[in-house]
Amino acid sequence: MATGEFSRYLKEGERIDDLERNNLRIIQNPDRFCFGMDAVLLTGFVRGLDGRTVVDLCSGNGIIPILLSAKTKAKSLTGLEILEENVDMAMRSISLNGIGDRVSVIRGDVVKASETFGRSCIDAITCNPPYMAAGRGITCPTDARNIARHEILCTLDDVIRESSLMLKHDGRLFMVHRPSRLAEIIVTMNQYDIEPKRIKFVHPYVDKKPNMVLIEGVKYGGRELVVEEPVIVFEKEGVYTRMITEVYGY
Repeated sequence: MATGEFSRYLKEGERIDDLERNNLRIIQNPDRFCFGMDAVLLTGFVRGLDGRTVVDLCSGNGIIPILLSAKTKAKSLTGLEILEENVDMAMRSISLNGIGDRVSVIRGDVVKASETFGRSCIDAITCNPPYMAAGRGITCPTDARNIARHEILCTLDDVIRESSLMLKHDGRLFMVHRPSRLAEIIVTMNQYDIEPKRIKFVHPYVDKKPNMVLIEGVKYGGRELVVEEPVIVFEKEGVYTRMITEVYGY
């Protein structure tokens, strides 16, 4: 939570949370949408970013590029986010952390991301996209939480198509999504010349089915897919496994 020197970064309804990594903090508004474990797990899944240019699509409050600034030696980390309020929040987080030399979040539409960044010029892309297809359980299509969860402003096809256009040859796309859409993800990646290379399932408990999947694809990559050891979140109720504590840096 914010105290003293940090309170000047906040607007009404916001708070500052400690990310427990390199003294990083992030501004969040519980009435909009707070980051979840999926974003943190994605930052632990990525690889090969040292010295690279990285774009984070559907960046929200900037949690992924902010965490990757501590976890990697990426040359630059740029988030793309369509909601102005989220961009403002992310940039204030970047300012209070003093990481503006490497990290930024800009306002833009994923559907036109390749127009914003250019083609065949990005080394790696990360994305924690909306999981739910449009029209399922949406009560307010302009609500920030619904936009984060549902394909209202961009679809899976948009994310993968624009990623393919932006990535260099052998560039990498890292994404977290729902296992129920894995077949669609793989087919769509193949359609846009991104070859799935690594998959890791995330299970809440060792005896429960996975509720998340992490996937890495390579632009024009060879056809070899590795299914890695799964992540188990809890040893028992309220107790994280070693895998999770390592990702969070506890």
